[in-house]
Amino acid sequence: MVTAHVKRAFKYRFYPTNEQAAELSRTFGCVRKVYNMALAARTEAWAVRQERVNYNATSAMLTAWKKTEELAYLSEVSSVPLQQCLRHLQTAFTNFFAKRAKYPRFKSKRTSRASAEYTSSAFRFRDGKLTLAKMTEPLAIVWHRPLPEGAKPSAVTVSRDAAGRWYVSMLCEDPSVKPLPASGSVIGVDAGLDHLLTLSTGEKIANPRHERKDRARLAKAQRELSRKAKGSNNRAKARRKVAKVHARIADRRRDHLHQITTRLVRENQTVVIEDLTVRNMLKNRSLSRAISDAAWSEFRSMLEYKAAWYGREVIAVDRWFPSSKLCSVCGMLQEKMPLNVRAWTCDCGTTHDRDVNAARNVKAAGLAVSACGAGVRPQRRTSGGQSAAKQEASRREPRSPRL
Repeated sequence: MVTAHVKRAFKYRFYPTNEQAAELSRTFGCVRKVYNMALAARTEAWAVRQERVNYNATSAMLTAWKKTEELAYLSEVSSVPLQQCLRHLQTAFTNFFAKRAKYPRFKSKRTSRASAEYTSSAFRFRDGKLTLAKMTEPLAIVWHRPLPEGAKPSAVTVSRDAAGRWYVSMLCEDPSVKPLPASGSVIGVDAGLDHLLTLSTGEKIANPRHERKDRARLAKAQRELSRKAKGSNNRAKARRKVAKVHARIADRRRDHLHQITTRLVRENQTVVIEDLTVRNMLKNRSLSRAISDAAWSEFRSMLEYKAAWYGREVIAVDRWFPSSKLCSVCGMLQEKMPLNVRAWTCDCGTTHDRDVNAARNVKAAGLAVSACGAGVRPQRRTSGGQSAAKQEASRREPRSPRL
């Protein structure tokens, strides 16, 4: 039996010539134009005639648009990225009707990601050189790491970020991604702000606070931007400076999370985390900036796809599970546990570090879920003989992020 290899996107930075940059910029503009026109046509067809327009119909529309004098410039760029954006729109509508996503939105010239996807018929990859359709010279790519041996990209996505940096992402099969040897190790992870993560082993991973470190630099760049006249070249330069600071913060944060998640997945068979509602937590105006900088959602996303790659398991315990108030030794549930309490002593005589205790309870809850099914929680007793109703009310008390 032949096992299909995992497809991975390998992303590299490249430096286009002036001609290549102009060609790609035109392509980005045409992709955005076609996507918005197709979205408008599909929206109007449903609103006026209760008619669903599919990919084939929008593809026929694209052919008709190219024949008009007003939109003849669409024929000047490669047709493959234009067709691909229609496929992406079809996927967006499929997700919307399946209630997995919101209604598709129009692409903005200023805020939307500038990108174009090329399939194998629209690029040539030979001897480590990539040449796109409508171009005569290969892209000057910085190969900071090699592609898998013998890899042939099935799709290539070219993009430009807000800081003006150009990237090419190649989708290839990677035979090196395969399940790791089975390990019986299980670890509980408690997310926080004072420490980014606390493990059930007692280890605490510091929170780098990348945004806070660059806050003065970001504020200075934003002040300079606010002084520039709208529409001027100086304002465009100032905007790129702000974008570069944001990019620096995001790059460092992403690199740190990659190192942590790769380590956790390689060392443990099962990783247990809390099912935090980060979107709701961001409504706390006093902590929203710190929560955004911690990037808990990105951490969970990385952990889950890497676990799927390497044959590991990620378990998310119920968000209302009172991990901080529960003694991990005897199971006694405390009535209150304010955020300023970082260590506490249970009636059984055990002194707990708040975060380490929470991580151990998360691990125990994850083991119960794995053994008995989702929603199962460890048995616990309460201090002072709490009633069942009071236990349930305590369990449903909203969780607050740990400082």
